[in-house]
Amino acid sequence: MGILDWIHQSAKKLKDVESQINEETKDVYEVYQRNVVLEREIAQRTEELRLANQTLLTLEQVWDMMNSSRPLSSVLETIVSSLYGEFGYVYSFIAQKAYDENKSCYVLKTYLENDFSIKMGNLTQNNIYDFKLYPKQGGIIENSIKQKEISYYVSLSDFIKDNIGNIDEEEIDVFVKECDVKTIIILPITVQNQFSGFLSVFSPRKALKDDELNFLNLFARQIELAITIANLFETVKRQAVTDHLTNLFNRRFFEDALHREATRSLRTKQPFCLIGLDLDHLKTINDTYGHSTGDKAIAAVAAAITNNSRSVDIPARYGGEEFFIILPGIDAKGGLIAAERLRSSIEGSVIEGLEGGITASLGVSTFIEQTTNIDELFEICDKAMYTSKQKGRNQVTLANADKTSSWQDIAIDAFVDILTQHRIPFNKELASDLIKKLQIKEQDATKTSANETLYGIVDAISKSYFPLYQDGSTKNKVLLATLIAKKMNLTKSEVDNLKVAILLYDIGNTMMPKNILKKAEPLNQDEIAEIKKHPVLGAQEILKPITSISDIIPIIEQHHENWDGSGYPNKKRGQEIPTTSQIILIVDSYFAMISYRPYRKAYTPIEAIEEIKANADKKYSKELVEAFVYAIDEFEKM
Repeated sequence: MGILDWIHQSAKKLKDVESQINEETKDVYEVYQRNVVLEREIAQRTEELRLANQTLLTLEQVWDMMNSSRPLSSVLETIVSSLYGEFGYVYSFIAQKAYDENKSCYVLKTYLENDFSIKMGNLTQNNIYDFKLYPKQGGIIENSIKQKEISYYVSLSDFIKDNIGNIDEEEIDVFVKECDVKTIIILPITVQNQFSGFLSVFSPRKALKDDELNFLNLFARQIELAITIANLFETVKRQAVTDHLTNLFNRRFFEDALHREATRSLRTKQPFCLIGLDLDHLKTINDTYGHSTGDKAIAAVAAAITNNSRSVDIPARYGGEEFFIILPGIDAKGGLIAAERLRSSIEGSVIEGLEGGITASLGVSTFIEQTTNIDELFEICDKAMYTSKQKGRNQVTLANADKTSSWQDIAIDAFVDILTQHRIPFNKELASDLIKKLQIKEQDATKTSANETLYGIVDAISKSYFPLYQDGSTKNKVLLATLIAKKMNLTKSEVDNLKVAILLYDIGNTMMPKNILKKAEPLNQDEIAEIKKHPVLGAQEILKPITSISDIIPIIEQHHENWDGSGYPNKKRGQEIPTTSQIILIVDSYFAMISYRPYRKAYTPIEAIEEIKANADKKYSKELVEAFVYAIDEFEKM
């Protein structure tokens, strides 16, 4: 091969190598370009995934909060704080429609303080809690609400001018320069198809991506759901603590509130007043005009109470025609003025279909001024209310905090005597423990009341001879018996004696043979005869030596006498039997029937009531059965 041929061949090979290098370089560049694009897509998808994950976590947090017992305001503030905190927004708030001097405006429902809100406060000379927005008619917010669509401002200056009011433009310019806000997003909020307000989001970005708007829209729907759930929760909560007829608080809420107010009163050394009220002649109204008119009368009393109560007062329907109102911070003098104003308002009520109108008898007692014991406060108020009735009704009586023994004191002394003198066969160690509880007479308002202590003592004694006795039965018996007694217009002293008798009437059972009390089969005639001794045993052998309850003993001794004379121990009949003894009989019968026995299943409450009705004018008087039916209805509402 000549030198020329070799040069040509080498040049060709070099060109081939160059061509191959060029091709490979092109391939490498294309791969590089593809990698750049791929890396960009990966970064974009990673960011989208991060935002999606963050969105899911935020929505999960919102959902968890909505299913918690946190107040709605706390839930909403956490929601909007997550927007500006986690998603890079400058600020966010939820606004609700309101009226300022009959002028439509919007107030903030969330109060998040940061650099932006502080500067906004300086600009408007209002702190965040006093912020009010007055949207321009036909403006962006109004149109957004009407069309139920997302809208937005692209100028913070325009947002301020359209919605906040007269502010110097130079001050607005300074504020806008200091705040990195490029877009304000407005998202309407509707709850149960009714406009509720709007979510406002202040963004540092001009460009709003579709996925961002979609997320904010989803966020607004979560807010709507949170408000809906909160409203439902408040409705259920309100129904649980209010009386269905009057919309006042119910007995359970009132008793809890009385304890709370007593604790607060002792801490602050500020008195509070308790007004008790009983509608006059409700039975006559029901008998003459019908129960629907009676309900109207009760509702009218409730309306008068509501109209004459402050926002801090706690009015409650205690049961039947009886009401109580707690007046925080009010002394006896102020309580009398409030009670007289309420009495006059009730007297002036007009009831459709009722001639002569309605009146009420009221009592007033004061915590700290008259007593620091809530049981005594309630008792002397109740007694003052009875005094108003006895003096002619339709008047107000201030309670007299005399030091005469209350029914609780009488009952406590009786049980201390029974247990310390070993008048019943009872475990000595348990007796000693019960005595210690009973001897704490000066109950602090924050501790268990004397009533609860007494109920617990009776439950414990009852379970010692009858293991099936249910805790809480004693309290329920006292409550039901009291409702019946008041329905039958018993005097205050008769009601007090009845309460003590309810606690003691079964004490004779502690002397009964245990094999009879615990027998799983029905009793034979001899065993029934033995059981029938318990009223006399209780009254004569256990209680008679206790002189302080001499008025109670005849009630207990006769609590198994029947209206038709078929009862025991003395076969008394009709009016010969004390009304209080008759009440114990019907209450005892009802709770015995609805309780399980080894030889029979428990009656349902309806079955027990029908059985009692079937024995009207036989075992019980007709009047007593009518009072029982009324009282059991009130009892079931407590």
